[in-house]
Amino acid sequence: MGSREDMSKVGLITGVAGGIGDATAERLKQAGWLVVGVDCKEDVSLPAVDCYIQADLADTGAIQAIVAQVQRDFGQLDSLINNAAVQICKPALEMSVPEWETIMAVNVRAAFFLAQSTYPLLKATKGSIINVSSVHAIATSTNIVAYAASKGALVALTRALAIEFAPEIRVNALLPGAVNTGMLQSGLQRGHLNGERLEDLLADLGNKTVMGRVGEPSEIAEAILFLADNRRSAFMTGQALVIDGGATARLSTE
Repeated sequence: MGSREDMSKVGLITGVAGGIGDATAERLKQAGWLVVGVDCKEDVSLPAVDCYIQADLADTGAIQAIVAQVQRDFGQLDSLINNAAVQICKPALEMSVPEWETIMAVNVRAAFFLAQSTYPLLKATKGSIINVSSVHAIATSTNIVAYAASKGALVALTRALAIEFAPEIRVNALLPGAVNTGMLQSGLQRGHLNGERLEDLLADLGNKTVMGRVGEPSEIAEAILFLADNRRSAFMTGQALVIDGGATARLSTE
């Protein structure tokens, strides 16, 4: 039997059918990983995904089934990438209990119980957990209160798990800013930007960053691979890596 260095690594990505999830699957595949992808969508075609699991992460029972399938089909796990998220854009006074609960269930609760359930597999490989949070955890805008709260909770969860899971498992968070995904495009309708066409809204949002543009999913995927791979980030845990084109570096008064 070959050494751990000779074996393909296995990554589990939730929200794999979205922009960042799909790009991450492709980047891990390029690096020689096997990819298990989870999403609530049906009938998706993702060439970089070796095993696709259709599941609703708001269902706690689904989490146990996912981990059992990874154990059965692969027998190992080297990185858990908690990327799945629900975003509902509406004023705080209009947010309903079911909407709040759905956001917290998918964005936070599922990330915790997946981390808990995959602990034995990740401990065996000295693996990693990456929680895809958001720049909204540290600076936010109108009509996105529940999503921002969930992403802030995910950063706190990252720190707490990093302490408890060390030194066997590294746990880090990634905080993307504006990235050109379907979720961003849907969220642009919440009225905090100037413009009516999608192209104008994206341009206006990009102009608010130091880099003068929105990010691409592939750029976030590169950072996820960095955090996932022990050869690249072996001494990094409990951290929140911001990739936002410099949006939070500039004072709002400037």
